[in-house]
Amino acid sequence: MTQCSELVAYCNNLLERGAFQDYCPNGLQVEGRSDIQRIVTGVTASQALIEAAAARGADLLLVHHGYFWKGEAAPITGLKQRRIKALLEHGINLVAYHLPLDAHAKFGNNVQLAQLLGWHITGGLEPDNPRSIGLQGELSEAVSGAELAQQLNIALGREPLFISGHSRPVKRIAWCTGAAQGYIEKAVALGVDAFITGEVSEPTIHIARECGINFYAAGHHSTERYGVKALGEHLGEHFGLEHEFIDIDNPV
Repeated sequence: MTQCSELVAYCNNLLERGAFQDYCPNGLQVEGRSDIQRIVTGVTASQALIEAAAARGADLLLVHHGYFWKGEAAPITGLKQRRIKALLEHGINLVAYHLPLDAHAKFGNNVQLAQLLGWHITGGLEPDNPRSIGLQGELSEAVSGAELAQQLNIALGREPLFISGHSRPVKRIAWCTGAAQGYIEKAVALGVDAFITGEVSEPTIHIARECGINFYAAGHHSTERYGVKALGEHLGEHFGLEHEFIDIDNPV
């Protein structure tokens, strides 16, 4: 059994929480019981995930997408009230890490996605930024644009949106999990063959076609399942705690 304060302090240091200017508070967001024995991890602190964590007897829920985002309404009413009430009633601590978990060199979403797909990391999507959120790298062997789409489909269990910007083989790639479609021009500047992210916007299609880069929207949820799961597994081993990752399906 571990104290929540000890576990959160460990995570804050491990993920270098203070190094990021984020859109939400990172770390402990809703306080529950002090003693931690069972951790549940998931992508987003939805009502369904909270209920699943409560059913498992979780003491701490660790997520990538938590609460209290900049620009959202402050009153704790409606959906927000129901979620927070459920956490408090069950004594569950809610702990969330957003950008720190995207960028971490071992447990980060982008590193974990590369490990899943067998991509070789050669640097950051922003080469001059030591805490670049996205990454660049190479495939083990060159493939067609359609073949890369199929690899993503098999690995993630979700057919990606594939926009072909050229017909040459794909070898050099850049990627950033989640809603990073706005980073496509950073990938173009690197001269890579393809850019992979989670979501897509209307302008993204034109940029891909006009700049000659393949684009893949492989799912916000499906590309960001792996960082929080890896972190939860590490915490379970490090502190001797029970851990379970729960995947609440989300087609986006």
